[in-house]
Amino acid sequence: MVLMTPAITFQNVFLTLNSHAGPVEILKGISFEAKTGQAIGIIGPSGSGKTSLLMVASGLEAATGGHVMAAGLDLGGKSEAELARFRRDNIGIIFQSFHLIPTMTALENVSVPLEFKGARDASARAADGLKRVGLGHRLEHYPSQLSGGEQQRVAIARAMTAGAKILLADEPTGNLDQETGSSIIDLLFELKDKDQATLLLVTHDRALAKRCDRIIEVRDGKVSEGKRK
Repeated sequence: MVLMTPAITFQNVFLTLNSHAGPVEILKGISFEAKTGQAIGIIGPSGSGKTSLLMVASGLEAATGGHVMAAGLDLGGKSEAELARFRRDNIGIIFQSFHLIPTMTALENVSVPLEFKGARDASARAADGLKRVGLGHRLEHYPSQLSGGEQQRVAIARAMTAGAKILLADEPTGNLDQETGSSIIDLLFELKDKDQATLLLVTHDRALAKRCDRIIEVRDGKVSEGKRK
């Protein structure tokens, strides 16, 4: 794998959110870099800021200090419309709880981001994406008719079929049994490598994190390079 220019750069990034008890510092001066095509495993205890890091990387939360670059764009000071276009064109997000639209079929769920991009062949590309994840026979099934593993495959197809350059995965196997989760991770890494996408993978499973090129550990809103042993 050839590592190229940075896909994501955090420079001394802070995130402070308001709560009923007052301002809460979530991220406290985080700095790291993810190269194009690299997979980074993000580990750390619950509440340490792992998910918030992904939110900032996607522009869903605005950093309150520091500098964030993703896919060549400085996310600072961008409008909601600009950030929505950035996510549409560059970001694929895979959640623990799938986040499929229950009233839409698998095909329709995967078509949504393609339609947002104005793709005239959205349905055909969505069908191809579902075939890539082994669900070519499930195009017209609704989420309630799919197993947990199948739903996560739909979510992966949705994240990747629109041509995402950066994949953000937040505990993608958290709601799956070990065997199903393992097959989902195999699929995710296989597709990531084929598409040369950059992956930030939040996980509590150190063995899973070791499959990544690097591990960073988040504790109390700060990061350090994690050990692979």
